Amino acid sequence: MGKTEIIITIIIFNLFFILFLIGIILFIKQYKLKKKEHNAMLLNQEENHQKELLSNQLEIQTQTMQHIGREIHDNIGQKLTLASIYAQQLAFENKAPHINENIENIGGIINQSLVELRQLSKSLTDDAIEDNSIIDLIENECVRINDLKKCEVIFKYELKIIVDSYQIKSILFRITQEFLQNSIKHSKCKIINISLKKSENSIQLELQDDGVGFNINTIESKGIGLSNMKKRTEILNGTFDLESKINFGTNLMIQIPI
Repeated sequence: MGKTEIIITIIIFNLFFILFLIGIILFIKQYKLKKKEHNAMLLNQEENHQKELLSNQLEIQTQTMQHIGREIHDNIGQKLTLASIYAQQLAFENKAPHINENIENIGGIINQSLVELRQLSKSLTDDAIEDNSIIDLIENECVRINDLKKCEVIFKYELKIIVDSYQIKSILFRITQEFLQNSIKHSKCKIINISLKKSENSIQLELQDDGVGFNINTIESKGIGLSNMKKRTEILNGTFDLESKINFGTNLMIQIPI
Protein backbone atom coordinates (compact mmCIF):
# COMPACT_ATOMS: atom_id res chain seq x y z
CA MET A 1 0.00 0.00 0.00
CA GLY A 2 1.42 3.29 -1.09
CA LYS A 3 1.80 6.41 0.99
CA THR A 4 -1.06 8.12 -0.84
CA GLU A 5 -3.41 5.21 -0.18
CA ILE A 6 -2.53 5.26 3.53
CA ILE A 7 -3.27 8.95 3.74
CA ILE A 8 -6.58 8.48 1.94
CA THR A 9 -7.46 5.59 4.28
CA ILE A 10 -6.65 7.69 7.35
CA ILE A 11 -8.74 10.59 6.00
CA ILE A 12 -11.69 8.30 5.26
CA PHE A 13 -11.36 6.70 8.71
CA ASN A 14 -11.28 10.14 10.37
CA LEU A 15 -14.29 11.25 8.34
CA PHE A 16 -16.25 8.17 9.40
CA PHE A 17 -15.14 8.73 12.99
CA ILE A 18 -16.22 12.38 12.87
CA LEU A 19 -19.54 11.38 11.32
CA PHE A 20 -19.93 8.76 14.05
CA LEU A 21 -19.30 11.38 16.75
CA ILE A 22 -21.74 13.79 15.08
CA GLY A 23 -24.31 11.00 14.96
CA ILE A 24 -23.85 10.29 18.68
CA ILE A 25 -24.13 14.01 19.51
CA LEU A 26 -27.28 14.35 17.41
CA PHE A 27 -28.73 11.23 19.01
CA ILE A 28 -28.04 12.58 22.52
CA LYS A 29 -29.54 15.96 21.62
CA GLN A 30 -32.59 14.28 20.12
CA TYR A 31 -32.92 12.06 23.18
CA LYS A 32 -32.71 15.05 25.54
CA LEU A 33 -35.25 16.95 23.43
CA LYS A 34 -37.65 14.00 23.46
CA LYS A 35 -37.14 13.58 27.20
CA LYS A 36 -37.79 17.29 27.75
CA GLU A 37 -40.95 17.13 25.64
CA HIS A 38 -42.05 14.02 27.52
CA ASN A 39 -41.46 15.68 30.91
CA ALA A 40 -43.32 18.79 29.72
CA MET A 41 -46.23 16.61 28.62
CA LEU A 42 -46.27 14.84 31.99
CA LEU A 43 -46.13 18.20 33.79
CA ASN A 44 -48.97 19.52 31.65
CA GLN A 45 -51.02 16.42 32.36
CA GLU A 46 -50.36 16.83 36.08
CA GLU A 47 -51.38 20.51 35.97
CA ASN A 48 -54.57 19.64 34.09
CA HIS A 49 -55.26 16.90 36.61
CA GLN A 50 -54.74 19.30 39.51
CA LYS A 51 -57.00 21.89 37.88
CA GLU A 52 -59.68 19.24 37.39
CA LEU A 53 -59.34 18.24 41.04
CA LEU A 54 -59.61 21.90 42.04
CA SER A 55 -62.75 22.30 39.95
CA ASN A 56 -64.27 19.22 41.62
CA GLN A 57 -63.26 20.49 45.05
CA LEU A 58 -64.87 23.85 44.37
CA GLU A 59 -68.06 22.14 43.22
CA ILE A 60 -68.14 19.95 46.35
CA GLN A 61 -67.33 22.97 48.52
CA THR A 62 -70.17 24.96 46.92
CA GLN A 63 -72.64 22.12 47.48
CA THR A 64 -71.48 21.73 51.09
CA MET A 65 -71.79 25.46 51.77
CA GLN A 66 -75.25 25.52 50.24
CA HIS A 67 -76.28 22.65 52.51
CA ILE A 68 -74.83 24.41 55.57
CA GLY A 69 -76.54 27.65 54.53
CA ARG A 70 -79.93 25.92 54.24
CA GLU A 71 -79.43 24.28 57.64
CA ILE A 72 -78.59 27.67 59.18
CA HIS A 73 -81.66 29.26 57.62
CA ASP A 74 -84.15 26.44 58.19
CA ASN A 75 -83.00 25.07 61.54
CA ILE A 76 -80.94 27.50 63.61
CA GLY A 77 -82.65 30.56 62.13
CA GLN A 78 -86.11 29.26 62.99
CA LYS A 79 -85.08 28.40 66.55
CA LEU A 80 -83.60 31.87 67.09
CA THR A 81 -86.76 33.43 65.66
CA LEU A 82 -88.84 31.40 68.10
CA ALA A 83 -86.53 32.43 70.98
CA SER A 84 -86.95 36.09 69.95
CA ILE A 85 -90.74 35.73 70.01
CA TYR A 86 -90.59 34.16 73.50
CA ALA A 87 -88.36 37.02 74.70
CA GLN A 88 -90.84 39.60 73.36
CA GLN A 89 -93.72 37.74 75.00
CA LEU A 90 -91.89 37.64 78.33
CA ALA A 91 -91.16 41.36 78.14
CA PHE A 92 -94.83 42.04 77.39
CA GLU A 93 -96.15 39.89 80.27
CA ASN A 94 -93.55 40.85 82.90
CA LYS A 95 -94.29 43.95 84.96
CA ALA A 96 -90.88 44.35 86.63
CA PRO A 97 -88.93 47.09 84.77
CA HIS A 98 -85.46 45.82 85.69
CA ILE A 99 -86.31 42.31 84.48
CA ASN A 100 -87.90 43.68 81.32
CA GLU A 101 -84.68 45.50 80.52
CA ASN A 102 -82.70 42.28 80.77
CA ILE A 103 -85.23 40.45 78.62
CA GLU A 104 -85.10 43.20 76.00
CA ASN A 105 -81.30 42.99 75.97
CA ILE A 106 -81.51 39.25 75.40
CA GLY A 107 -84.03 39.84 72.62
CA GLY A 108 -81.69 42.39 71.03
CA ILE A 109 -78.80 39.93 71.07
CA ILE A 110 -80.99 37.23 69.50
CA ASN A 111 -82.19 39.60 66.78
CA GLN A 112 -78.65 40.72 65.98
CA SER A 113 -77.58 37.07 65.79
CA LEU A 114 -80.48 36.44 63.40
CA VAL A 115 -79.32 39.26 61.13
CA GLU A 116 -75.77 37.90 61.05
CA LEU A 117 -76.97 34.33 60.47
CA ARG A 118 -79.20 35.41 57.60
CA GLN A 119 -76.31 37.28 55.98
CA LEU A 120 -74.09 34.22 56.39
CA SER A 121 -76.82 31.90 55.11
CA LYS A 122 -77.33 34.09 52.04
CA SER A 123 -73.61 34.18 51.27
CA LEU A 124 -73.48 30.37 51.46
CA THR A 125 -76.65 29.41 49.61
CA ASP A 126 -76.90 31.77 46.64
CA ASP A 127 -74.74 31.92 43.53
CA ALA A 128 -72.94 35.01 44.78
CA ILE A 129 -69.57 34.14 43.28
CA GLU A 130 -71.04 33.36 39.87
CA ASP A 131 -73.38 36.34 39.75
CA ASN A 132 -71.24 39.12 41.27
CA SER A 133 -67.94 40.77 40.40
CA ILE A 134 -64.93 40.18 42.60
CA ILE A 135 -65.17 43.80 43.78
CA ASP A 136 -68.81 43.38 44.85
CA LEU A 137 -68.03 40.09 46.60
CA ILE A 138 -65.21 41.55 48.68
CA GLU A 139 -67.06 44.82 49.28
CA ASN A 140 -70.15 43.00 50.59
CA GLU A 141 -67.97 40.90 52.89
CA CYS A 142 -66.30 44.05 54.22
CA VAL A 143 -69.72 45.57 54.96
CA ARG A 144 -70.73 42.41 56.81
CA ILE A 145 -67.56 42.45 58.93
CA ASN A 146 -67.85 46.19 59.64
CA ASP A 147 -71.41 45.62 60.85
CA LEU A 148 -69.98 43.42 63.60
CA LYS A 149 -68.22 46.49 65.06
CA LYS A 150 -65.15 44.47 66.03
CA CYS A 151 -62.69 46.23 63.77
CA GLU A 152 -62.60 48.53 60.74
CA VAL A 153 -62.14 47.00 57.29
CA ILE A 154 -60.94 49.34 54.53
CA PHE A 155 -61.19 48.11 50.93
CA LYS A 156 -59.33 49.92 48.15
CA TYR A 157 -59.47 48.80 44.53
CA GLU A 158 -58.85 49.93 41.00
CA LEU A 159 -61.89 50.64 38.86
CA LYS A 160 -62.97 48.32 36.05
CA ILE A 161 -61.39 45.18 37.49
CA ILE A 162 -63.08 42.31 35.68
CA VAL A 163 -62.35 38.67 36.49
CA ASP A 164 -64.32 36.16 34.43
CA SER A 165 -62.83 32.97 35.83
CA TYR A 166 -65.03 31.40 38.52
CA GLN A 167 -62.02 29.64 40.03
CA ILE A 168 -59.99 32.84 40.39
CA LYS A 169 -62.95 34.76 41.84
CA SER A 170 -63.70 31.91 44.24
CA ILE A 171 -60.12 31.65 45.50
CA LEU A 172 -59.71 35.42 45.93
CA PHE A 173 -63.03 35.68 47.75
CA ARG A 174 -62.47 32.66 50.01
CA ILE A 175 -58.95 33.82 50.89
CA THR A 176 -60.40 37.20 51.83
CA GLN A 177 -63.04 35.53 54.02
CA GLU A 178 -60.44 33.29 55.66
CA PHE A 179 -58.09 36.19 56.37
CA LEU A 180 -60.88 38.37 57.80
CA GLN A 181 -62.16 35.61 60.06
CA ASN A 182 -58.66 34.76 61.31
CA SER A 183 -57.87 38.43 61.99
CA ILE A 184 -61.11 38.96 63.90
CA LYS A 185 -60.72 35.80 65.96
CA HIS A 186 -57.02 35.85 66.75
CA SER A 187 -55.19 39.08 65.92
CA LYS A 188 -57.00 41.62 68.15
CA CYS A 189 -56.61 44.04 65.26
CA LYS A 190 -58.24 47.44 64.93
CA ILE A 191 -57.86 47.91 61.19
CA ILE A 192 -57.78 45.51 58.24
CA ASN A 193 -56.69 46.90 54.87
CA ILE A 194 -57.61 45.15 51.62
CA SER A 195 -56.21 46.15 48.24
CA LEU A 196 -57.17 44.74 44.82
CA LYS A 197 -55.16 45.63 41.73
CA LYS A 198 -55.02 44.34 38.19
CA SER A 199 -52.23 44.50 35.64
CA GLU A 200 -52.23 43.34 32.04
CA ASN A 201 -51.27 39.79 33.00
CA SER A 202 -52.25 39.28 36.63
CA ILE A 203 -54.51 40.26 39.50
CA GLN A 204 -53.09 41.12 42.91
CA LEU A 205 -54.85 40.90 46.26
CA GLU A 206 -53.21 42.23 49.42
CA LEU A 207 -54.65 41.83 52.92
CA GLN A 208 -53.08 43.41 55.99
CA ASP A 209 -54.04 43.73 59.65
CA ASP A 210 -52.42 45.61 62.53
CA GLY A 211 -52.91 42.81 65.04
CA VAL A 212 -50.61 40.89 67.36
CA GLY A 213 -49.08 38.74 64.61
CA PHE A 214 -47.98 35.12 64.92
CA ASN A 215 -45.24 32.62 64.22
CA ILE A 216 -45.45 31.76 60.49
CA ASN A 217 -43.91 28.29 60.90
CA THR A 218 -46.43 27.29 63.54
CA ILE A 219 -49.42 28.53 61.56
CA GLU A 220 -48.30 26.99 58.26
CA SER A 221 -48.02 23.57 59.86
CA LYS A 222 -51.45 23.79 61.54
CA GLY A 223 -53.47 26.30 59.54
CA ILE A 224 -55.54 24.05 57.27
CA GLY A 225 -57.64 26.87 55.81
CA LEU A 226 -54.76 29.05 54.60
CA SER A 227 -52.73 26.00 53.62
CA ASN A 228 -55.50 24.84 51.28
CA MET A 229 -55.80 28.33 49.83
CA LYS A 230 -52.06 28.38 49.19
CA LYS A 231 -52.23 25.08 47.30
CA ARG A 232 -55.15 26.29 45.20
CA THR A 233 -53.36 29.54 44.39
CA GLU A 234 -50.26 27.65 43.29
CA ILE A 235 -52.32 25.29 41.11
CA LEU A 236 -53.44 28.40 39.19
CA ASN A 237 -49.73 29.33 38.84
CA GLY A 238 -50.19 32.09 41.41
CA THR A 239 -47.99 33.21 44.28
CA PHE A 240 -49.03 33.15 47.94
CA ASP A 241 -46.81 35.26 50.19
CA LEU A 242 -47.77 35.32 53.88
CA GLU A 243 -45.75 37.41 56.34
CA SER A 244 -46.31 38.06 60.02
CA LYS A 245 -44.31 39.31 62.99
CA ILE A 246 -45.23 39.25 66.64
CA ASN A 247 -46.76 42.64 67.56
CA PHE A 248 -46.39 43.89 63.98
CA GLY A 249 -49.46 42.42 62.30
CA THR A 250 -49.93 40.16 59.30
CA ASN A 251 -49.66 40.72 55.57
CA LEU A 252 -50.85 38.38 52.82
CA MET A 253 -50.05 38.99 49.14
CA ILE A 254 -51.77 36.96 46.42
CA GLN A 255 -50.90 37.29 42.73
CA ILE A 256 -52.62 35.16 40.08
CA PRO A 257 -51.99 35.29 36.31
CA ILE A 258 -55.08 35.96 34.18
